[in-house]
Amino acid sequence: MEKRVAVVFDSAGTLLHMYRVAKEMSTGSILEDIQSTLLVAEKANRALVILRTSFEDLWQCDPDMELHDFIDMYNIDLGISCSSSPFQMDDIYGIIRQNGTKVSDVNEVLSIVKGRCPNVFYLAAGLVVDSGENIVPYVLSTGGQMYSKTSAAITHLRELGADIYIASGDDEQNLRRLASSLAIPMKDVFAVATTYDKENIVRNLKESYDFVFMVGDGMNDILALRAADMGILTSQQGDERPQVLMDAADVIIGNIIDVVNIVKNVNAPLTL
Repeated sequence: MEKRVAVVFDSAGTLLHMYRVAKEMSTGSILEDIQSTLLVAEKANRALVILRTSFEDLWQCDPDMELHDFIDMYNIDLGISCSSSPFQMDDIYGIIRQNGTKVSDVNEVLSIVKGRCPNVFYLAAGLVVDSGENIVPYVLSTGGQMYSKTSAAITHLRELGADIYIASGDDEQNLRRLASSLAIPMKDVFAVATTYDKENIVRNLKESYDFVFMVGDGMNDILALRAADMGILTSQQGDERPQVLMDAADVIIGNIIDVVNIVKNVNAPLTL
């Protein structure tokens, strides 16, 4: 009798190769190829906030409009992708309202990402808020494409009998396109999942499965990597990973396709 196996994937940086840009609001400097989760993890009281909006609305707005006015005008929902301390949504809206972040700041980072990734598969924008200093230190954007072996990895895992899940800090709109491309039903996709959400998702799946893998690449995956029966850290994005994150993983891989052999090798002795 074959045991039930689940594989949970992060999206950005894990299934998708990402290009990330941040604007440092205190200086106006543009930081390229950054790790957005590390901008949050470097200090307490920070959160990475996703703007759930149509970018067409942003581009058509007065660039000098303050971001909080845009949020109010279009009734924009915000989502917390990850945080270094607990946050309430009211606190986040309050911080944004007290800062001079403008629509042009968001458009600037979006335009840079689109310029670097002309055939972008995925595009998102957000900001880092800091409740300790009551500021918005960074506005950022990310874009990316699926790794060349992502689709093959998912196909081979299904052939092995594994159930596939996505648990990501990204919003539902972007994840819907990714899930559709990989034939993953949206009921198996967890959007805007924080670090703690991902951990709980893995723990809940462990109640239904004999073996649960977590595959991630960033600090917002660290608790889920530890909670899984096997945590797999991917380094395919190419940027440096903190030691504490590498220590949380059971295995570190350089290509998403390597997940297949790991699952195959672990699953083989589970068959009675």
